[in-house]
Amino acid sequence: MADSPHVSLEPVVTRDVSPSTTTVVPDPTRWRALGVIAIAQLMVVLDASIVNLALPSAKASLGISDANQQWVITAYTLTFGGLLLLGGRIADYVGRKRAFIIGLIGFAAASALGGLAPSQGFLFAARGLQGAFAALLAPAALSLLTVTFHEPKERAKAFGVYGAISGGGAAIGLLLGGVLTEYLSWRWCLLVNAPIAIAAVFMAIPWVHESKADGDTRYDVAGAFTATLGLVSLVYGFTRAAPKGLQDAAHWTDPATLVWFAAAAVLLSAFFVIENRVANPLLPMRVLLNRNRGASYLVSLITGIGLFAMFLFLGLYLQVILHYSPVKAGFAFLPFSIGIILGAGLAAQLLPRVGPKPLIVPGLIAGSVGLLLLTRLTPDSTYATHVLVPMLIISVGMAFVFIPVSSTALHAIGHHDAGVASAMINTSQQVGGALGTALLNTVAVTASAAYLTAHEALGRAATPAALTEGYTRAFAVGAGFLFAAALVALFMLKVGKEAVLEDDAPVQAEEHSSVTVS
Repeated sequence: MADSPHVSLEPVVTRDVSPSTTTVVPDPTRWRALGVIAIAQLMVVLDASIVNLALPSAKASLGISDANQQWVITAYTLTFGGLLLLGGRIADYVGRKRAFIIGLIGFAAASALGGLAPSQGFLFAARGLQGAFAALLAPAALSLLTVTFHEPKERAKAFGVYGAISGGGAAIGLLLGGVLTEYLSWRWCLLVNAPIAIAAVFMAIPWVHESKADGDTRYDVAGAFTATLGLVSLVYGFTRAAPKGLQDAAHWTDPATLVWFAAAAVLLSAFFVIENRVANPLLPMRVLLNRNRGASYLVSLITGIGLFAMFLFLGLYLQVILHYSPVKAGFAFLPFSIGIILGAGLAAQLLPRVGPKPLIVPGLIAGSVGLLLLTRLTPDSTYATHVLVPMLIISVGMAFVFIPVSSTALHAIGHHDAGVASAMINTSQQVGGALGTALLNTVAVTASAAYLTAHEALGRAATPAALTEGYTRAFAVGAGFLFAAALVALFMLKVGKEAVLEDDAPVQAEEHSSVTVS
């Protein structure tokens, strides 16, 4: 970044009278910047789940049908997952701080529009707009984190905060959504973002410093087009494949579903052909084909598929089977957030000492064990005896996954590709979540329908047991995915603690006798 002396995130490098002595002074506002980045990431993560417990109220208010209710959630995840790669590259090229602030302002406006929505179509459009600005905001936030913290122990702490928010944000969203819906209105689940985002903008202006990619900054328009439409088609295809209820079958072989999968296959294949041939690719193969980064993205994808079972089906179990109110169900997920926070603090301390693999593999195995424990649930189970302990095991295990995976996915990436590499982490998580939505919902509904058929003589009395059978079957499949992710990490990740301990300062002392940044 030596050709950009105005970039204030760089360490200040000075020399004393002795030419052999060099002092590197870190950015004095880096911890304040971390706070702003944390606020932005929390909004992006919790907005995928905050409307879950508000959905019944929103349906009643706007007349949303059962067939259309999924769009309150998928309109956000579709645009978020589909536009992340493009958002990451825009952040690299126009400036990460600029993209971060634009993303915050746009997210605030879209949230306000959604909270004031007069109709279901307006709400769906606003949620899609939220996802689009989140796709700009999320990679800008993570890449700013990457280029702001260079000292290994400080970077580990910063990733600890980021990992805790990424892992616990969904649970916080459920809690906040339940409280706001029960005591104010479902509309506040969206409106609450506006003042928070605007406050973050005012904090970001003095505390977050600009950085951007140097060298070739031309856009890969063809790559952006095929990647975005390909990911949207893939996510939408899995959404269309999911059954809509207990009496509905999965739609994997429906012509409309197959058309979307075919479109995704063609577009994503074209994307990789383009990326191997153009001079300025949207996703350089050097980002994806690095063994450690590729393994990190794959682990993130598979973890997203498996972990989704816990949030979706445990939330349904608490409300449908145990008859929890929205706010009580939200508070029931609070231990998950606490476990993530405590686990993140421990993982941040251990990461520079032991490296990523000794944390990721046991963390995924712990998550798998926790989901297997949830397969013991019955309609008569209690929260204290059958839910709390598995939830804590999963939360601490996931804290040991999110933090080192974020670190290894960005290891040695270089400033030019920091935004797109950051976007790949979020892309893999979002696509994994979408796959989990369709796949695990199909598993659950199929298992529930089979149970009802086998116990037809019981009539409606068999419904709670049938639903619980579906939930527990989904937990079992989710556990399998987390174990598969552990195997990927075990055999593919090769980066050790010596790489995590590398000091990553971008300005080399020998290149500049004095660097002053504003």
